[in-house]
Amino acid sequence: MPSGRRGQFSLGTPLLQIAQSLGVDIDSVCGGRGICGRCQVECAEGNFQKHQIVSSKSHLNELTAAEKKYSEKRKVLAENRRLSCHTLLQGDVVIDVPPESQVHKQIVRKEADLRDITLDSTISLHYIDVEEADMHNPKGDMQRLCEALKLEWELSDLEFDLNLLQKLQPILREGDWKVTAAVYDGKRIVDVWPGFKEKVYGLAIDIGSTTVAAHLCDLHTGEVLNSGSLMNPQIRFGEDLMSRVSYVMMHPEGAGEMTEAIRSGLNKLIEQIVAEIDIPLDDVMELVMVGNPIMHHILLGINPVELGGAPFALATDSAVRTRASDMGITINSGGMIYVLPCIAGHVGADAAGVVLSEEPQLQNEITLLVDVGTNAEIVLGNKDWLMACSSPTGPAFEGAQISSGQRAAPGAIERVRIDPLTKEPRFQVIGSELWSNEAGFEESIKKIGVNGICGSGIIEVIAEMYLAGIISKEGVIDGDLATINPRIIPNDRTFSYVLYDDGSGRPDRVISVTQNDVRQIQLGKAALYAGVRLLMDKMGVTQIDRIRLAGAFGSHIDVKHAMVLGLIPDCPLDNVASAGNAAGTGARIALLNKASRNTIETVVRNIEKIETAVEPKFQDYFVGAMAFPHDTDPFPNLFAVVTKPPEKEKRAEEPVEGSRRRRRRRG
Repeated sequence: MPSGRRGQFSLGTPLLQIAQSLGVDIDSVCGGRGICGRCQVECAEGNFQKHQIVSSKSHLNELTAAEKKYSEKRKVLAENRRLSCHTLLQGDVVIDVPPESQVHKQIVRKEADLRDITLDSTISLHYIDVEEADMHNPKGDMQRLCEALKLEWELSDLEFDLNLLQKLQPILREGDWKVTAAVYDGKRIVDVWPGFKEKVYGLAIDIGSTTVAAHLCDLHTGEVLNSGSLMNPQIRFGEDLMSRVSYVMMHPEGAGEMTEAIRSGLNKLIEQIVAEIDIPLDDVMELVMVGNPIMHHILLGINPVELGGAPFALATDSAVRTRASDMGITINSGGMIYVLPCIAGHVGADAAGVVLSEEPQLQNEITLLVDVGTNAEIVLGNKDWLMACSSPTGPAFEGAQISSGQRAAPGAIERVRIDPLTKEPRFQVIGSELWSNEAGFEESIKKIGVNGICGSGIIEVIAEMYLAGIISKEGVIDGDLATINPRIIPNDRTFSYVLYDDGSGRPDRVISVTQNDVRQIQLGKAALYAGVRLLMDKMGVTQIDRIRLAGAFGSHIDVKHAMVLGLIPDCPLDNVASAGNAAGTGARIALLNKASRNTIETVVRNIEKIETAVEPKFQDYFVGAMAFPHDTDPFPNLFAVVTKPPEKEKRAEEPVEGSRRRRRRRG
């Protein structure tokens, strides 16, 4: 983990060798001698139902002399850390590769978008001159502080916590009774500093099921000072949301383990972000967070099992305000946390963030917002009416369940074009700006290689395969082409399309698209399209005016290819665009403008929620949406700018023998 690669190996095989054979690049510069310490890994403990194994540290060899020497001479190995070059397999294990040990680190594409935001933070700083203690005027020092805030800033009836009271007197005297007080929402004193303090900070955090992205903001200027990200450490419990809920159902202690994992990960991420620009952690005063309902509940320490089945009940659909210390989040001792409201059982605070960012409630045009992830969250409407639902798209769009799939990292294919006549592909990989048919490409990828296909790449290659006539409207790879093109090859009962072969003869160096890969994308895109059509049906509209694709995945797919697949409904392509990390932008708006919190809470209360699981028409829409781009919807806007491939004769899949195939007609 987190790459998700797996395999079976002989007892006694070093973990570093295992990783290398699976294509998991672990850093090592000393040739496996245990000197550099860059190949550190961790062994997860417990019953991993997802992998059908029990992982234990006892399934590895004891700490070796080389590892002990490294701890003595270089740097002490952290608890549960091992040097993979000297750690031998003795049984079933789940191995975590921490970010610092990864050669090709995950690229988390959730950058902060530029946005004009009216600054009005919930945290306000007030410099005051407090009356000194006096024997002739016996008052508590806290009362003197509150009187100064009322006299100079017209703030009254202020609350405070015990932790502030415990440290107040030394601060007043250190500042010679001149101090700066931080007040939260005009109601609570959350901290006091001696003398004049000009700046405090906040973080907007988007907690996705796969990645977590955070943006550090100056609460006075609104400037994004630094950003950071990490893989969600809950991935070890399941790649998609429902597998994590299933884990909790089978392991009641799992909810607490996942809560601890995400909170610990957040603390590390926050510490890293502030340390990189040399800001004291104590100056971070507030966090604003968004996430889907299951991430929302796990973050707050709420068992998510009720979201695993009908009626998919939320513990709360209101915004949550709490002290950071109550959640074990390490920022200022008086720091606060605000979590945006959830919309429905599977439409979460991240979708609320998208709505806050894109403001469909202010538009005249019918606007479709889609946050594409392992569970697509969909909002449709305009200033008159907003509706929302979710669709179970699964993890295929992020490279999971795809034979050569991987997350976005250097070496992952992210762009693909296929010549309709020759069926020859050209592609781009993350880490190189050159296309594979351009001079210098091989040199540019020498260090990173070509390792797999990420989400945007799998969308493009399947769309291009359809446009090039390699797959039919029904999604069947045309085996007839195997006799005239070496890129179409037999694969058990079906056929595959070879996208890349490095010529080494090693099967693990061949990147291909299998029939099952096509099916996985069909299932995901059909679920999304069916959810959209269901909302359109409920709203009584036949045409969508604007489409905005949100999230890291939505930000990097080509909208034309998304429409070719039928991932989104027909719409003028000029009106389809990426919304960037709209959920994170919504969190940033709520961090920097307190009035926006009331706005989104009101809008969410008025959104009509539709549960796709109980809608009988959903299945009908799903079946029609399995075809490319759709079985019956004509997509006139798309095919006005894209050449529609000739329809192939419908065929059913049959076993293959060598390069010959046997099929029967479906009529």
